Amino acid sequence: MRLFFAIELGDDVLDLLDEATALLHAEAPELAWVPRDKRHLTLKFLGDVDDSAAARLVEAVDRAAVRHRPVEMHIREVGAFPNFRRARVVWIGVEQEPRLELLHHDLELACAEEGFEVEGRPFRPHITLARVRAPLPVERLRALARAARRVRMQANVQVERITLFESTLAPTGARYRRIHAAPLGGR
Repeated sequence: MRLFFAIELGDDVLDLLDEATALLHAEAPELAWVPRDKRHLTLKFLGDVDDSAAARLVEAVDRAAVRHRPVEMHIREVGAFPNFRRARVVWIGVEQEPRLELLHHDLELACAEEGFEVEGRPFRPHITLARVRAPLPVERLRALARAARRVRMQANVQVERITLFESTLAPTGARYRRIHAAPLGGR
């Protein structure tokens, strides 16, 4: 099974994302835009794991989630990894929030207790909007960066659970299946 932990987004936030990023989509329709129903904030990508590990991961996320109250995350500006000069991923950022970072940290530790490797790089919360499949000419990247600076979006999202998803790769794109949702605070 190919698994990851994520924070799901409600229809209201997805509507705002659609509206705010329409300009970006129009500027670069050739990018591989993430479909609306697949947008989320990834907390931890686990990759391929044994079927037997899923039950341990459910226990791990429940342990981590119960220690945290719901937290608000703030979605703001558009960026690119590694940057717009060499863009491979276009994203919309989530402001650094200590309680969200602590939630991520505790999830990492709970997974480590189950034998999964701790992510070696800093947590940079974001929602992937598009992937750049083939290198774009410099002028196209500059136009995309200019369009990104014009995106105006501010949304506050109440995070109430962490979801464990299975991702099945297919020629038409990945399909996600919710395996478990761990409510924050054990509610």
